Amino acid sequence: MRGFGLSIASLVCAAGLRAQAPKPFAHADTSALRHTLDAIAAAHHGILGYSVLNLDTGERLSLRGDETFPTASLIKVPILVTLYDLVEQRQLSLDDPLTVIKIDQVPGSGVLQFMHSGMSLSVHDAAALMIILSDNTATNLILDRIAIRRVWSKMEALGLPHTKVHSKTFLRLTSVAMDSSAKYGLGVSTPNEMAHLFELLAQGKAVNPAADSSMLQILANNADGDSMQRTINGMSVPHKTGATDSVRTECALFRLQSRVVACGFTKQNTDTRWVTDNEGQVTLGKIGAAVVAAWPK
Repeated sequence: MRGFGLSIASLVCAAGLRAQAPKPFAHADTSALRHTLDAIAAAHHGILGYSVLNLDTGERLSLRGDETFPTASLIKVPILVTLYDLVEQRQLSLDDPLTVIKIDQVPGSGVLQFMHSGMSLSVHDAAALMIILSDNTATNLILDRIAIRRVWSKMEALGLPHTKVHSKTFLRLTSVAMDSSAKYGLGVSTPNEMAHLFELLAQGKAVNPAADSSMLQILANNADGDSMQRTINGMSVPHKTGATDSVRTECALFRLQSRVVACGFTKQNTDTRWVTDNEGQVTLGKIGAAVVAAWPK
């Protein structure tokens, strides 16, 4: 009877384990998704490239994935990764103080441009402002601390040779590559390279799992929801956008049943208005909606 009892217990335990086993990750109809995304790109009045990859199923699709595009403020993600890498190397601390000075108070996005010269904040505070509000002044403070060329070196070490920041924001004279600055503005990358950077962050391989988790938390608090997030509710999405008159960009990590990275880059856009319904932003919104609909939540 003892042996019979043990076998019953084993059967019950095994049945419980089977009941708790995770469901396999669902695959998308990638042919239909590619058709939808390509139609969105064809309808856009400008040039659009995208890169979509599912980290858990290995599904990948792209259009102009290896073509270089202006990043606008999306380049602030490589700056953030470089910053955290230097913190990991103990070359600086997130608690180090930074001082806002007049020369670094530049226009565009952010709030530090309106603060009094001489105010102090931490490196961590500046990093959060750089991502959450895309603060240009905070970005300049960080670039002063880490050096532009270090961003190049870190991206090259991660296998992203075309992802580069050129200068401080609104300070073209600080450019370390003037010809590329003239062509691309603040920064340059490709859809595939930026998607791979978000892939590394999701896998804990951009710096290390703890640092990458902290960076993803900052990215999840990004206040700009007018592009890929515009029709998506009830989902925390680490993401970063970028914009100039004729450029709109975004990369996002969608945590669905599986993890999906989507990057959209536009350039030479006909619609140069600074409004919520700018065509570039609406187009990126359609990409985000199509990606979220392709895989189960």
